[in-house]
Amino acid sequence: MSYKKKLIEVALPLKAINAASAREKSIRHGHPSTLHLWWARRPLAAARAVIWSSLVDDPSSLPEQFPTEEAQSKERQRLFGILEKLVKWENSNNQEVLAEAKAEIMKSTGGKPPALLDPFAGGGSIPLEAQRLGLEAYASDLNPVAVMINKAMIEIPPKFAGQPPVNPESRRQFGDDWKGATGLAEDVRYYGEWMKKKAFERIGHLYPKVKDEHGQERTVIAWIWARTVKCPNPACGCEMPLANSFVLSKKKGREAYIQPVIEGGKMRYEVKQGKNAPKSPKIGRGKFQCVCCGQTATPENIRTEFRLKRSGVQLMAIIAEGTRGRLYISPNDEHVSTAGCPEPGWKPEAEMNQDCTDLVSGRGYSFTHWHELFTNRQLTVLTTFSDLVAEAQEKAEADAVAAGMRNDCILLADGGTGATAYGQAIGVYLAFGVDRASDAWSGFVSWRNTVEASRNTFARQALPMVWDFTEVNPFSSSCGNWTDACIGWVSQAINRLPCLSSGRSRQHDAQTENGFRDIMVSTDPPYYDNISYADLSDFFYIWLRQSLRKTYPELFRTMLVPKSEELIASPHRFEGSMDKAKSFFESGMLLTFRQIYIYAYENIPVSVYYAYKQSEGDGNNNTSSTGWETMLSAIVQAGFTITGTWPIRSERPTGLKVAVNALASSIVLVCRKRPADAPICTRRDFINALKRELKPALQKLQASNIAPVDLAQSAIGPGMGVYSRFSKVLEADGTPMSVRAALQIINQELDLYFTEQDGELDSDSRFCVDLYTQYAFNDMKFGEADVLARAKNTSVEKLATRGILYAQKGVVRLLTREEIPDKLEHGERIIWLLTQQLTRALEKDGVAGAAQLVADIFTSEPEQAKALAYRLFTIAERRGWAAEAYAYNSLVIAWPDVQFRAAELQSQGVSSKQMTLFDPTKE
Repeated sequence: MSYKKKLIEVALPLKAINAASAREKSIRHGHPSTLHLWWARRPLAAARAVIWSSLVDDPSSLPEQFPTEEAQSKERQRLFGILEKLVKWENSNNQEVLAEAKAEIMKSTGGKPPALLDPFAGGGSIPLEAQRLGLEAYASDLNPVAVMINKAMIEIPPKFAGQPPVNPESRRQFGDDWKGATGLAEDVRYYGEWMKKKAFERIGHLYPKVKDEHGQERTVIAWIWARTVKCPNPACGCEMPLANSFVLSKKKGREAYIQPVIEGGKMRYEVKQGKNAPKSPKIGRGKFQCVCCGQTATPENIRTEFRLKRSGVQLMAIIAEGTRGRLYISPNDEHVSTAGCPEPGWKPEAEMNQDCTDLVSGRGYSFTHWHELFTNRQLTVLTTFSDLVAEAQEKAEADAVAAGMRNDCILLADGGTGATAYGQAIGVYLAFGVDRASDAWSGFVSWRNTVEASRNTFARQALPMVWDFTEVNPFSSSCGNWTDACIGWVSQAINRLPCLSSGRSRQHDAQTENGFRDIMVSTDPPYYDNISYADLSDFFYIWLRQSLRKTYPELFRTMLVPKSEELIASPHRFEGSMDKAKSFFESGMLLTFRQIYIYAYENIPVSVYYAYKQSEGDGNNNTSSTGWETMLSAIVQAGFTITGTWPIRSERPTGLKVAVNALASSIVLVCRKRPADAPICTRRDFINALKRELKPALQKLQASNIAPVDLAQSAIGPGMGVYSRFSKVLEADGTPMSVRAALQIINQELDLYFTEQDGELDSDSRFCVDLYTQYAFNDMKFGEADVLARAKNTSVEKLATRGILYAQKGVVRLLTREEIPDKLEHGERIIWLLTQQLTRALEKDGVAGAAQLVADIFTSEPEQAKALAYRLFTIAERRGWAAEAYAYNSLVIAWPDVQFRAAELQSQGVSSKQMTLFDPTKE
């Protein structure tokens, strides 16, 4: 099978893509992710780069135009320039940049670019970016919340692109140019504000103002509540607060805290200014100390109280809008009484999954229904806003008719583009506003005392217990309010949607036939058992269904999100059986990729994102990765071969944690359909091919400055590229080699690669690496160290003299980075020491400190030190030395900046007075 290689199969400007992907983390207003919460979205920059580079021919595929490697490289750099501009957030809607990028797509596809399908569309990054690049975009997902997010991003806006707003306020304005979805966004803002006004008329009395110390009325921003249980000490019996912290503000000059006061065995609270906050009563995970008597309430005590419905809540503080910032005010009876309003006329009665530990319902606190996550006042305001969605929708439809829009009564779900459909479209986005409100207004919102703001319910991909919670005032002008944090964010996100080509989103199980043929595929499948999307998204579904079941009756026909078919390995779905969950995930993933094989376009590679790390061993130092193994098995067995892998880093460097299970990067697998006549090979042939091809691939990865934390999994790509190009790899007994066995061989070759790198080190450094591997910086007996040193052609005494070892009284150990010398006055090269010096300099003085060291060395030793950092990271990670692994990982990540700064220093002739490491011996 012959095909033109695409750019993604040869080279990518990873640094620019990763920088743009990481930067997106800090962009909020107007980013599509703020339209509606979804977990583990792919960065827009990465999705845009992967799609574009999958469509554009690599110059090596055009030898008639670019006959030499030099010509190909020059053209590739030109394409890189286009891509580097394309991935920048500022250029998301830059028509000049987009036109240039689209021209290359048209050139490489003969003017007929394919449509794109993402069968696991989730948060919609991939279909949205396909649409931005001018492709017809299709999104499918089993989860109705994900389907609605994609409808709101790629399906609805193009229907009303260029439509002026229909609300009477905007109609009175003349001369505005309503491009794209700006008119739609303006109407969403207007009808959202109309909902707020009506809601306040109905329930505003539930949100009274509070008087400050001067008697002036102030608007409340939030109320801080603590959950309570009865103290287990029979002699005490007070309602003890389960508070994580009594600190309200840590801002300099604005410090404030809550002081519990005990009167007659009962608790009340006073707000005070200053830093003298009482110690938190929380003394362990789920364990609290009674502030009255000091008795400890164990997790079992607390769960029992919750289970017997004997828990309560107490108001600890009121936060109000001041003239120059927040005001912290002591609670009063009026505000306690007002909060205790009765339940509203209706509430979401749906049950929570009590077997899922990602939810508080699965943690033994007797939360069984979704409405229990909200106070009565929160339920009242949310049901009020939810009811108003239908009223606003009707008003928008009537205004659309009055504005001259066609009154054809065709529904949005039926493809309508008239007044009826427009009113329903407005309703969709207003319902998204209510979903944002549910996230901001639940009883599981916390207070961030460092920035004086609330933290939404889903601060992470789970819904754990929150002991002291923040009840936000929806009608304030501060954090969590309706105007800014809910409907305002939705409106701004709509405003920036591309609306460039048609899109379609539908509910579909990726394991089954979908009717597509010859379509481009780029997708981000589920990551084994990492996120229980269906269980988490019920939180939003219960509110969406109330507002949108008449607009999309088929999509919202079930009471809750479908779960049994969701493709993740969750034991709680299989009576606690990990084996059954694993089998379900594996078979489902294989069925999915067999379907993709049927409908994927042969001339365009399939791209698959993967970012979950879960290593397992077989007891013989053979490791593979369960998530990787399942994904790769499915891809290979379905008939694909892997033609490229790219690590896409989407985390900011400051957020990197090496001790967690989820990778900081997505690995993008680039796949092609394997030729039907692909050969069979033996285990020996496979290993020989791997030895030839893996080393240069690893060198290329290291040269691209891939983070050590990602290297091991990125190396699987080139290794699996060798494995997957054969129809079968036969073991010695004639049976086909499994993906697991192939992964273990690849990991063994990776270890061998690093061991060979040790051989390139100086003898002193090889000794230090061996010592580090076995003992880290801990003590060992002199005799053992002496034997090891002699084997490496060095001596303990020499290295002790040079400040690398501690050796006294029969004890030897490596000196830590804090103990090693700043310089050595001799001419020998000790790469171990340089690596430690660079790591220490980066830790203490940042890039500038490390760059000064490099600037003083005009040989290749710094690059050798970087290579050793990879090796030391691998050792530290496998030994579970998180802090050590983090240090070496940080050095490699910072290396391009260190090099750049060092080059600047060298060009300026700036060098330190002491040559830190390889200063020539002085007479």
